[in-house]
Amino acid sequence: MTDRRPSKRRRPSRPQPFLGFSPFARSLSLSLTSSSKRHPRDPPLSQLPSESNPKPSVHKHPLPTKRPSSVSDDEEDEEEEEDEEGQEMEIIQADFGFFDPKPGDFSGVKLLLQNYLGNKPWDLSGFVDLILEQTTVGTVVKSDGDDEQEDDDVDEDGLYAVISALNLGRYAGHECMVELKKFLLEACGDENVKKKLKTLLEEQANEVGLLVSQRFVNCPHQLVPPLYDALFDEVSWATEDEPTQELQDSFRFKYYLLLTRIYMNKKVDQRKTMTSHDCNEPVVYIKAEDEIFQELSSFSFTFRLHDEQLAPYELRNYNAMGLVMVVNAETVPKFRERLKSFLAGT
Repeated sequence: MTDRRPSKRRRPSRPQPFLGFSPFARSLSLSLTSSSKRHPRDPPLSQLPSESNPKPSVHKHPLPTKRPSSVSDDEEDEEEEEDEEGQEMEIIQADFGFFDPKPGDFSGVKLLLQNYLGNKPWDLSGFVDLILEQTTVGTVVKSDGDDEQEDDDVDEDGLYAVISALNLGRYAGHECMVELKKFLLEACGDENVKKKLKTLLEEQANEVGLLVSQRFVNCPHQLVPPLYDALFDEVSWATEDEPTQELQDSFRFKYYLLLTRIYMNKKVDQRKTMTSHDCNEPVVYIKAEDEIFQELSSFSFTFRLHDEQLAPYELRNYNAMGLVMVVNAETVPKFRERLKSFLAGT
């Protein structure tokens, strides 16, 4: 059977630097991108396949970085006159490519998903293996050129994002899925919602795709719409191109289940006491698409996260919360349209 997936090695027109989906989220993303010291990629903020054929295009994107602070007082005075105390932004060009996941991506994907269930011990390695073994549906984003190496064990350093959709019924027997389902049911405090969730996780598991999407904060936001386009296109193609009827049916999702991270204001009733540097939004969505998914969701719930991931200073008045959403697959076209217009218009 012919594989209809394109090589996707096209070069789109270069977009303008991303301006952010809200003033606060924009400044937060920028500060995190420019403050990384221990790794070229910042830690994921949201509860942030084995073939090596390249997927979508190589994207050229300008990444903003803050100029370093001056060393001496004299130099500082000069710098202040030139660019307001070092806050002028420099533009660094970076190329990104979409690729099929492969074994060499294990460490990079595991790093992205290390806080997927907060600090709960679970079979994360097994979960990553499932993502890497499903090559027909799933994408990793790397700085272009990192995937051209022969050795599968040295690719993960340039990995910036991963996205996939795993059928809950197909992988129900794996330890990681058993632990994940148990975690979600225990996290849900509303009995009515828990009943609906339990039905999806058990009786309707074969119709549910666990949508896993994680990226580092300095992964350009211009890549987000094509990343989701790639995923949903591959899901559609898999329903016809997979070698067996059973595999084809495993991608006929009626629902998508998403687990992500948001920040909720713990001083909602005390906003007047906040300084001008504080965020006063009741909910902060670190990933823009999560807000759209929640608006389109059939139902959702939040729960308190307990982990060692440090929140940025701007979010000191916020609690890290897990957000679980169930989205009807019929709303995917609307999601894709809204995501593109949302990011393009901000």
